[in-house]
Amino acid sequence: MRKIPNFVLLRAFEAAARLESFTLAAHELHLTPSAISHQIRELEENFGTSLFRRSHRRVEPTPEGHRLLQSLTRIMDALEACCAEVSLAPSGQVLSVYCAPSLAVKWLGPRLPGFMTDNPDITIRLSSGAEPMDLTQARELDIAISYGVALQRPGIEITPLGCETIVPMCAPSLKGRRRNWRQLMTELPLIDSSLSQVSWHDWFSLNGLNLPQRNRPSFDRGALSVSAAVDGMGVILETTRFAERELARGELVEAGRNEFERILRETHFFSQRINERRAEKIVRFKDWLFEELRASDGG
Repeated sequence: MRKIPNFVLLRAFEAAARLESFTLAAHELHLTPSAISHQIRELEENFGTSLFRRSHRRVEPTPEGHRLLQSLTRIMDALEACCAEVSLAPSGQVLSVYCAPSLAVKWLGPRLPGFMTDNPDITIRLSSGAEPMDLTQARELDIAISYGVALQRPGIEITPLGCETIVPMCAPSLKGRRRNWRQLMTELPLIDSSLSQVSWHDWFSLNGLNLPQRNRPSFDRGALSVSAAVDGMGVILETTRFAERELARGELVEAGRNEFERILRETHFFSQRINERRAEKIVRFKDWLFEELRASDGG
């Protein structure tokens, strides 16, 4: 048996703490204020601590009450989502996608409305994180798109999302009408993406240049590096997938597009369970995803 207080008591506490009123909580839960008060006192006895500061006109959660409310809010939200899924139409499906943060924000997210329009019976639940996800443990997820590496596990199929083009990019104002790119790359501020699979040392060596020995600002997400470059902070070395819209709008330019060697690297990986490879919702999402990749990479 789990050591959890009666859910009725927790529900009463959550409503009272959220509304900061026993009367409003009673109205929401179709109970009397007296019943709410009794349930709260029973819960406080269970925990051995006060959960509210009581005054004549209002109640306010104590520090312990605030911590409990924050946790309960997350749990209630999750329960609400689970119940909503059960209430979907018989043909409805929920697809849980875990994606590396910068790809989710800069590339996948802007395209999801198109998938949802074409597949109205599939509800996307998107979560993100920097660490690769183990689908043998995270059974609540259907697929994972990881950055840098995918966890090799029995029963898991991994597909690279193709080679990405990694190049230096900066705001066009940093170039202006000044000297050539080979000289500028040794003078302009360089920005590090600390989690990137490709370093400035790699790029400078490939292009026969000496890496300037000076301090460089650093960001732990490619999306943050792209934003910093748009703001004119310096030059980034990132995949063009993260900067697709900024390049198209002219907010960023590729430094020395016709002068420097580009770096091609597989950096994102699609993982799914082998025994679910024929699941309709996964097949439809994967087919759509790789079609989008072919279109964005020029076919």
